[in-house]
Amino acid sequence: MQLKKSDFSEWYNTITKEAELCDLRYGIKGFIVFRPWAVMSMNRMYAMYEDAVESRGHVPALFPALIPEEYLTRESDHVKGFVPEVFWVTHAGGAKLEEKYAMRPTSETAMYPLYALWIHGTRDLPLKIYQRCQVWRHETKATKPFIRSREFHWIEAHDCFATREGAMGQVREDMEMAEQVIHGQFAVPFLFFRRPQWDKFAGAEDTYAADTLMPDGRALQLPSTHMLGQHFSKAFGIKYTDDKGKEEYVWQTCYGPCISRIYAAVIATHGDDKGLVLPVRLAPVQVVIVPIIKEETRERVLQACREVANAIGCCFVTRIDDSDRTPGFKFNEWEMKGVPLRVEIGMRDIESGTVVVARRDTGEKIKVKTAELDAKLGEIAQSIDKNIKEKADKWFSDKLSFADSMGELGKKLDMHGFVRVPFCSDGMDGEKCADIVKEKHQANMRGSLFGAPEKPEGKKCIACGNPATVYLYAARQY
Repeated sequence: MQLKKSDFSEWYNTITKEAELCDLRYGIKGFIVFRPWAVMSMNRMYAMYEDAVESRGHVPALFPALIPEEYLTRESDHVKGFVPEVFWVTHAGGAKLEEKYAMRPTSETAMYPLYALWIHGTRDLPLKIYQRCQVWRHETKATKPFIRSREFHWIEAHDCFATREGAMGQVREDMEMAEQVIHGQFAVPFLFFRRPQWDKFAGAEDTYAADTLMPDGRALQLPSTHMLGQHFSKAFGIKYTDDKGKEEYVWQTCYGPCISRIYAAVIATHGDDKGLVLPVRLAPVQVVIVPIIKEETRERVLQACREVANAIGCCFVTRIDDSDRTPGFKFNEWEMKGVPLRVEIGMRDIESGTVVVARRDTGEKIKVKTAELDAKLGEIAQSIDKNIKEKADKWFSDKLSFADSMGELGKKLDMHGFVRVPFCSDGMDGEKCADIVKEKHQANMRGSLFGAPEKPEGKKCIACGNPATVYLYAARQY
């Protein structure tokens, strides 16, 4: 297996295959099969994220996957951004449809015609609805499993408010959710950027996005939250009558944590040269029990394994590997799959009233009294989650740097991931300078750090040499 540090792309492709996370042999380019081990982890991720979304007042719904062309094209900026990537349904059976339908690339234009029918007065606001679904986009860039494909799995929340302040409060709440779930529970670090105006969501006033880094230093976008303003409410006629009887357009936001892409970040952030390393709560199997068997002691050892499994099964998802393969083969397989805890039980352990516990993150083995195993596993599980989070945070912080010139930026990009630079503007007038950076260093301007008060003093834009008004972060990206 290729080393993660020396060839991340090969490492990633190998691990997704060998750990049986996906199969690329489906008959349509860019569409992959997610295998059970990946889906079980992703289901856990969905559950944690949906709990966070619902605890903040969102309720679930499900909208159709097909969108009438007339709906999709109603908001002008949105149609320019998405129509080039749309899959169209044009036939039903052998008959050509009178109107073609878009396979959902995102759901603003599917949901908002109904919002216009549901919202009447202030009592209907805020309206906070989310759905768990798939979306389809004809990505032209090279596809990589989970990171970028033409069908991806996400949660999207679409919210309406009576005021701009209410909508901006939701944007901040979306950011808090990302910190709570992605960093706090999945242990994946990121920075939250306000995207430059030339790189915002099609139809939004502003886009805010969480970007993490892959081991090769390239940026990967995780959730983004969009201040839509009143662009869509005016296009779709979403109004409410205020307390004075006046009709007003609602203010809207949308938020899209892509679970399949976040799963890619979990794989890449925590994995090592032996395979996956998973936070305990995301592992499909949290404890694997491996019997160390001789033929004459087989039944006694297996019985001891079953007793241990029953004792800890209320706290951990546990599996006994009683296959005929060698212990060494089993160790390697479960390490590849990222099972956080391994319990080894042989005849000597039974006689001494102990078991051997191995932790996936460090490889450390310790002897534990069988009577104390339940409590000890809980303690080690907490230690594993703490350790992998601290390790990820340390690596990420070391990948942040700054530069004051184009030449310095090139050097820093080769060594780091995110590089802060002085820039003339993050408005549309700054796009030409962003193009210069992209042409010279194959890097994109990811945006300004949200909430950062620092402004450049006496600095010049690294591209045009004009006075800098903002610090932007540059990175190469997926």
